[in-house]
Amino acid sequence: MPDVTMQVWRGDAGGGALEEYQVHAEEGEVVLDVIHRLQAGQANDLAVRWNCKAGKCGSCSAEINGKPRLMCMTRMNIFEPGEAVTVAPVRTFPIVRDLVTDVSYNFEMAKRVPAFAPKPREPDGTYRMSQEDVERLQEFHKCIECFMCQDVCHVIRDHEDNKANYAGPRMFIRYAELEMHPLDTVDRRPLLRGQAGLSYCNITKCCTEVCPESIHITDNAIIPLKERVVDSYYDPVAWLGRKIRRRGRRKATG
Repeated sequence: MPDVTMQVWRGDAGGGALEEYQVHAEEGEVVLDVIHRLQAGQANDLAVRWNCKAGKCGSCSAEINGKPRLMCMTRMNIFEPGEAVTVAPVRTFPIVRDLVTDVSYNFEMAKRVPAFAPKPREPDGTYRMSQEDVERLQEFHKCIECFMCQDVCHVIRDHEDNKANYAGPRMFIRYAELEMHPLDTVDRRPLLRGQAGLSYCNITKCCTEVCPESIHITDNAIIPLKERVVDSYYDPVAWLGRKIRRRGRRKATG
């Protein structure tokens, strides 16, 4: 392959801009290969985060030609000959330096998710789950925490002040994984309705579109969670049932 034009964002929290480089690229390489060659030859101080180079750690997320992608899974041959390749940090999180961003927001949101709390074991000392329940949860376990779904979510991408009260798509996967677990005993619906900000999501499916693991975030996690919250708080039959149960408890203790 001929040399390629790489436009790489350079800067820090104080500001920065795209800088242009001519970098050699070999047949079959991915963007991360070219970034490493740039780092080794022309820009030794270029900050870039990566780990596995196999599309499983989620570390090398970036916005490549304006679209969130994993650098290690984006092949150079998808670009037209002569096309400049722009590599910028994911926009939703604060810049540390160059292509590295501070994604600690996501870990702070993770701390708010109540942990798995299983029900007691069966009399024979085992737990039992149906295969259907297992398969439903397996999809959510595929998440590699690249946080690209968080990056494209306009609720926090365009509204910084929402971050304090909005968990985001990645965390909604975690909530769904626990809420749909047949052995779990914790009711997280009040948290989803309140502090996690589930109602802010208007299901545009942008998170699903960028997921490198093809998790159906919107259809299989967010919408079912919304349905559970609505059933719990706004279904008239459920409301009547709760009222009858409360009345029964008051009589029993009176």
